[in-house]
Amino acid sequence: MSLETNVRELLSRPNFAHLATLMPDGSPNVTPVWIGVQGDRILIGSGESSLKIRNLRRDPRLALSVVDFHDPYEEVQIRGHVVEFRDDSKFEVMDEISHKYTGKEFPFRNPAGRVALIIEVDKARYTKLPFEHTPAA
Repeated sequence: MSLETNVRELLSRPNFAHLATLMPDGSPNVTPVWIGVQGDRILIGSGESSLKIRNLRRDPRLALSVVDFHDPYEEVQIRGHVVEFRDDSKFEVMDEISHKYTGKEFPFRNPAGRVALIIEVDKARYTKLPFEHTPAA
């Protein structure tokens, strides 16, 4: 699926995403993650032994929720699936994502088992509500 401009812009900023995967019993598991964008695909770096990777190797379906860091009334909900588990032992994907969020290389440099998820978006729903975020003190 081709990403709409407003979806791509929200994903390209250093906003945190929440990744939902399915446990073996079908129950959901949600994890906050950093994300990258490459063309119309979303990239997530992780360690091979993480629960999210184990879940996605068994069932590649996933959901992502991304809320703008500065305007929580701008958000996107995504359903998709992993199309590739790419070796990232040289940190090519993870360093690029880390620079987006911290301005530095990813600090944990153990290359063993590093993997990048390459995600194809099946459906994206973008919303921007006309509210101003002014929580009570």
